[in-house]
Amino acid sequence: MLQLQNINTKYGPISVLKNLSLHIEQGEIVCLIGANGAGKTTLLLTISGLIKPVSGKIVFEGRQIEGMSPNRIVRLGIAQSPEGRQLFSPLTVYENLQLGAYARKGASKSEIEEDIEQVFALFPRLKERRNQLAGTLSGGEQQMLAIGRAFMARPRLLLLDEPSLGLAPQLVDAIMDTIVDLNRQGLTILLVEQNAKKALAISHRGYVLETGRIILQGPAADLAEDAEIRRAYLGKEYKDLSER
Repeated sequence: MLQLQNINTKYGPISVLKNLSLHIEQGEIVCLIGANGAGKTTLLLTISGLIKPVSGKIVFEGRQIEGMSPNRIVRLGIAQSPEGRQLFSPLTVYENLQLGAYARKGASKSEIEEDIEQVFALFPRLKERRNQLAGTLSGGEQQMLAIGRAFMARPRLLLLDEPSLGLAPQLVDAIMDTIVDLNRQGLTILLVEQNAKKALAISHRGYVLETGRIILQGPAADLAEDAEIRRAYLGKEYKDLSER
């Protein structure tokens, strides 16, 4: 579905992504883990068209997309829920969801309303707060809304940037369960997540990014058992993923 081939991305003279290559197959959850500053968010922004790579190719469903505008990439079927949520705080929950469908030219009002109801089915708490200003929601509710807003673009590939950041453990579990539910409904997901334990537990495959380079990749269960990954990201108390 998505292939990145030898991507190089810079901020001014500073190289951030260095000859990076990865692929995502339709129907997968693929996680990307790594320390702060490894380039994870830069990678998502590069896929989304918000940052232009210096070199390399990005191919989505057979079409080369590097250099395309973010709007066009959204219309092709890639949507992102950004780190920090970046909601429209003065607008209501309902209005934020409506804006998530902005790129769907020609979509009828009834189609958009139907999709909003789907978001409310995924996140009943948002339905209860549909007329509440986004800026007054709790952190967990804001994350639900950020994912719901991205879902409103009807993507085939959903990019999630740190969806568990700053959330209580119970809410983290709820968000991860929702990601699995979305995947079971047919949505392909690229998950950037510092909570490596949770990310690997729900993913099919994973990549480990270090200073702009992929240093390890493979099935999520194999990465979870890798001694170096356990030491760097999972901690001593990590349990065997075979129990999931």
